[in-house]
Amino acid sequence: MEGLMQDYELSLQHVLWRIERLHQKREVVTKRDEGIHRTTYGEMVPRINRLAGALKRMGVKPGDRVATLAWNNNRHLELYYAVPCMGAVLHTLNLRLFPQHLEFIINDAEDKVLFVDQSLLPLLKPLVGKIPSIKTVVLMGDGAPAQMAKSDNGLADMLDYEKLLAAETESYPWPKLSERMAAAMCYTSGTTGNPKGVVYSHRSQFIHTMGVLQGDNLGLTENDALLPVVPMFHANSWGLPYAAGMAGTKIVFPGRFSADAKSIVELAEQEEVTFLAGVPTVWIGLANYMKENGKRLPKVRTVVCGGSAVPQALMEAMDNLGLRILHAWGMTETSPLGSVARVAAGTKPEAEMRLRLTQGRVAPGVEIRISDPASGEELAWDGVAFGEIQVRGPWIARGYHNGYDADKLTEDGWFRTGDVAKISPDGYIQIVDRTKDVIKSGGEWISSVELENAVMAHPKILEAAVIGLPHPKWDERPVVYAVPRPEFKGQVTQDELIDFLRDKVAKWWLPDEVRFIDEVPKTSVGKFDKKVLRASAVPITAEVTEEVRK
Repeated sequence: MEGLMQDYELSLQHVLWRIERLHQKREVVTKRDEGIHRTTYGEMVPRINRLAGALKRMGVKPGDRVATLAWNNNRHLELYYAVPCMGAVLHTLNLRLFPQHLEFIINDAEDKVLFVDQSLLPLLKPLVGKIPSIKTVVLMGDGAPAQMAKSDNGLADMLDYEKLLAAETESYPWPKLSERMAAAMCYTSGTTGNPKGVVYSHRSQFIHTMGVLQGDNLGLTENDALLPVVPMFHANSWGLPYAAGMAGTKIVFPGRFSADAKSIVELAEQEEVTFLAGVPTVWIGLANYMKENGKRLPKVRTVVCGGSAVPQALMEAMDNLGLRILHAWGMTETSPLGSVARVAAGTKPEAEMRLRLTQGRVAPGVEIRISDPASGEELAWDGVAFGEIQVRGPWIARGYHNGYDADKLTEDGWFRTGDVAKISPDGYIQIVDRTKDVIKSGGEWISSVELENAVMAHPKILEAAVIGLPHPKWDERPVVYAVPRPEFKGQVTQDELIDFLRDKVAKWWLPDEVRFIDEVPKTSVGKFDKKVLRASAVPITAEVTEEVRK
């Protein structure tokens, strides 16, 4: 017997319908060089219609890929709606990638049209003559339009965004879409080999949006004002732009000022922001700025933090500023919401911090297990055994564009994440490492993540990354790369740090060396880039003896 429910396609056109019919007056604010730009969802809808008409006039058809190279701003949001709702595929390009990775990504996706913010146009110069699929470049900028012929820029015909929109009508006959159609593409950050394309469907985006809005997940509401510091090219800004549209949330975009703590604080103050989202490195800078300048953001109720594990020192520093971090885990391949560290009802106050520092419990709609990387055997949720996280669900990737890494799915259909974790009996996930970063010393495992967090708890340390280096006796040993806080530069020693760690980690976890550096290298999405450290690392020069560890 079948249920008697309508066969309603789950597409992003429904989110567009809501911003047009229900949330017309909600603001979309963007910080630009010349000042603050303000518009509303209602004022955006005719522009979205015009943009879809312009795309069609340029020859964009259902399934064609439309690339963006842009900051977090209102025009980028217009593309978020116009491109997938007309049946094409939105492909957000990571503006922090090396030119060779951008070249690979554009060619792999076979992008047809590229929209670029004027300030980012220099990033395209190294790609001249190397991205033949791009037929048209559309420049998004203020002031005088920059129209350049193909012979002038060497890439493609260049058109002006605002002129394109002005030539179209304010209505567009939106086609009926299948929920199985591709809506957007994001590429992994390429930390190992070439980036790989993840293709989101309308169905996955719709269901993920509903997941983000759940109270026990991120819980975004119509009463919030959202400032997404997480880039719109990073897993579709964690799905927050569509969640905001669905809920009717005010959006405050930082434009090209997303790395400027002062600008973020001023925007949050001015626009009465209640909801922030970004990676730990963003909040480290913001916390330092706020502490040094005596700033507070009393309207902010939630600071979503993902991308990498949150150090306890950072969470405590933000708590002291009145900013409560909500720890979340996910990846490009999980759309990205995978789990959220909400504290369960009835938790004793002394246990709250421990739970908040975990990656939380798996989001409704996603199933999770941990598996022994060697045998493939599923491991118990006992808070002790750790193995690779494997997930499945309606917004989890089942493969990569063009068939890369076909073995990422297990035989029974679970996605191999590459993250290593243990899970408590009540379902709290604690990631201990990436499979490529976990350190095997003398037959035992050392979590680089846990060791990093212990080091960053030292009051003189700003950042720290841990890698394993070859050792003749123990196979591998941990080496710490530490960045002192500016006021303590040259005033902290290796012995001081190792002594600090003695009562915080097992003896055999104590690092063989501490190497002080000015900055931990970062990936294009703000994570610690350990492959750079490994590539430049000199061998361990001295073994920490048993006497040192006593």
